[in-house]
Amino acid sequence: MSPPEAHRPPVGGTVPQLLAWRAALHPDRVAVEVHGVDALTFAAWQADAGTVAGALRQRGVRPGDRVGLVFASRDWAGYAVAYCGVLRAGGVAVPLSDRAAPGQLAYALAHCEATAVVHAGDVPVLPAGTAAWGLPELRAGNAEPADHPGRPGDLAQILYTSGTTGRPKGVAASHANLTAGAPRHPRRLPLAHSRRFLHAFPIGTNAGQTMLVNALTSAPTALTLPRFTPARFARLVCAPGTGTVFLVPAIAIELLDSGALAGLDTSGVHLVGSTAAPLPPAVASRLAAAFPAAAVVNYYTSTEAAPAQTTMIFDPERPDALGRPVAGQLMVADPEGRALPAGTTGEVWLRAPHARAYYRDDTANRATFRAGWVRMGDIGRLDADGYLYLSDRHQDVIKSGAFKISSLEVEAALHEHPYVAQAAVVGVPHPVLGSAVAAAVVPRSAAPADALTLPALRSFLVDRLADHQLPARLLVLDRLPRNPGGKVLKRQLTGLFDT
Repeated sequence: MSPPEAHRPPVGGTVPQLLAWRAALHPDRVAVEVHGVDALTFAAWQADAGTVAGALRQRGVRPGDRVGLVFASRDWAGYAVAYCGVLRAGGVAVPLSDRAAPGQLAYALAHCEATAVVHAGDVPVLPAGTAAWGLPELRAGNAEPADHPGRPGDLAQILYTSGTTGRPKGVAASHANLTAGAPRHPRRLPLAHSRRFLHAFPIGTNAGQTMLVNALTSAPTALTLPRFTPARFARLVCAPGTGTVFLVPAIAIELLDSGALAGLDTSGVHLVGSTAAPLPPAVASRLAAAFPAAAVVNYYTSTEAAPAQTTMIFDPERPDALGRPVAGQLMVADPEGRALPAGTTGEVWLRAPHARAYYRDDTANRATFRAGWVRMGDIGRLDADGYLYLSDRHQDVIKSGAFKISSLEVEAALHEHPYVAQAAVVGVPHPVLGSAVAAAVVPRSAAPADALTLPALRSFLVDRLADHQLPARLLVLDRLPRNPGGKVLKRQLTGLFDT
């Protein structure tokens, strides 16, 4: 039986249309909850976004204007309102992390030529002359609600990449890209096995934006917390109704190593999803043991390729596999972009409907995007069944003598060590070989003082890796340098070996 007309989702629509559909369908359902701080129903989200849109138009925001959004994790509910308010005014949302340095904020705002910034009420440090409006004043104004009749192909969002390899790039996405794959029937909302899905992703990251879209399109409430600690996160993991948990590998490792899950009942969790960085097989295995009732799923995508991705339910028979494609197509190709046969190593490409692009960067677009395909910057292969295996990031492959060494493979072996909590591998200059393997590790709290010496680690790895893959240098650190999305900043890490 077809749903009533008012309950039909927009086909090929815009983000505000998607919100209007959910507000009509589930007005009193909580869409976004920040534990102990705030909660936002779909009806309030719709009403407040309209008010904010009217206030922005009153202040001069016009269709196509870029508006920066600077919010902290405790402000997720307000951020959701501001984001949809900008889009309902016809503007382009530019999510930015409150953890960004003033110089990083200034660069992004100047690059996209932002009209203004909306924030939670605590004025961030902004470039001189940048207009800044607090969300409370926009919500409290007397402007008439606004609804710009946008089109699916209109620019909706510019999300700045993490900048692990240089200056961040602005990745532009249309409404059609953001709503691709949205449900077409009110009884087919994703994650229906859960009342709440839990995450701790910061605003301004691709993983965080995925959670915002999930809040609009899936059945459960999006639940987050004002500040991540393993103990707080573990309590919410085991709270009634939490059926889905989203992590990045760094959070997974910290949660597992903290012991915060010990003695807690995790049987209510049916899906544990990991994204943003490769999930080492040893960590995936530990997650499977900690969540025995859950499918542990690894998602592989990028800011540029979303929503195209591969998904893989952890399989001990295929521990290194990243799965097969969903919401797009997958190809391993030669340097000219020609598809290679199964078993052949080459460059990984993903293709999504309504592809994204770099904003104001034609040179980078030519290098990364081709006829809807996105060069992922990774080296990998497909097996005969279509499963993807990564060798490494293109820039992270270590060329040592006659060998090309995968840093991911060495990192996976290091994570099997009982006293290694975190590990990252880079190449450092070598006078004869060109590059040598260098490992940085963070020990677990129970590690004896002499457990993580270079000879001890090499002895542990000798049966797991070839001689040329064994680390020649070692750093033991309190923490690895990471960006807000949880990825290791390998360029910074390489510099630490020179100090």
